[in-house]
Amino acid sequence: MVRFGFSQDLGIDLGTANTLVYMKGKGILLREPSVVAKNLQTGETEAVGNNAKIMIGRTPGNISVIRPMKDGVIADYETTAMMMKYYINKAHKRRSPFARKPNVMVCVPSGITMVEERAVIDATKQAGAKDAYPIAEPFAAAIGAGLPVWEPTGSMIVDIGGGTTEVAIISLGGIVTSQSIRIAGDEMDDAIIQFIKKKYNLLIGEHTAEVIKMEIGSAGEVHDTVEMEIRGRDLVTGLPQTITTSNLEIEAALRDTINSIVEAVKNTLEKTPPELSADIMEKGIVLAGGGALLKNLDKKISEETKMPVFVAEDPLDCVAIGTGKSLDYIHHFRANPSISNR
Repeated sequence: MVRFGFSQDLGIDLGTANTLVYMKGKGILLREPSVVAKNLQTGETEAVGNNAKIMIGRTPGNISVIRPMKDGVIADYETTAMMMKYYINKAHKRRSPFARKPNVMVCVPSGITMVEERAVIDATKQAGAKDAYPIAEPFAAAIGAGLPVWEPTGSMIVDIGGGTTEVAIISLGGIVTSQSIRIAGDEMDDAIIQFIKKKYNLLIGEHTAEVIKMEIGSAGEVHDTVEMEIRGRDLVTGLPQTITTSNLEIEAALRDTINSIVEAVKNTLEKTPPELSADIMEKGIVLAGGGALLKNLDKKISEETKMPVFVAEDPLDCVAIGTGKSLDYIHHFRANPSISNR
């Protein structure tokens, strides 16, 4: 029998900060912020993704810029479904008119509840998927980082995203032990905002905090001082103001957040079976996600755990690549729903 349609299955990294879409056989097709701008008067969507992100802090009163994902889970169901539909259609813009709906593998934090996981699956189907399969975010990150997840050997992944940090020990196609904390990139940005506000009486936005983190942020001891000018609103006068901060100050601002991440790594190692601990001691810990790019984070974790630590080759894309590659194992996910381990 001749089949006229074809399906282009997708892997979606539905992140708090960014959404990535991976198409089987074609790689990552789309990488845009998980942001939606809505008109409060008409209820219509004004912009999605990059076009919506540039509106943050610059909109009139009738337009609200929403981040529908919070701490790795859905905070606004309808907006999330609409955003996913937009991204799925955009990824499939050149597909055949006879194409069937795609199967979608979508990542979820390892620590979410069954209700939160069901919300992700339902939103994915509402967005146009034929079937939706959840995959634990650290498991997907490990696949994307090229770790031997299906072999009888221990692999350790630390995925630091926007809303959550996922730490997991993986062996034989499953998560042996894991910890998910809702402290990650967004928490770092907020720590910088609060520090600048407290010390300089200067209010800065999320975008400025993110730029500061990327430019002069550090997770460990700083030896050379680097300064940076930042602009914001003076809380005393209400007028625009420019101040100068340094990497020493930002390192201090980020210290508590970094310590929470390090503590999650230690706690996971403490619960690891001895044989797998030996494997990890030999192969090291792999960092993925945008937070892995923070300067000296790998050194900080290595000093605290006494283990080698490496940053994945494509830390920003690991989860999306792993989610897409997992489409080859859909039969495994059908038979083992606990792959989205909690």
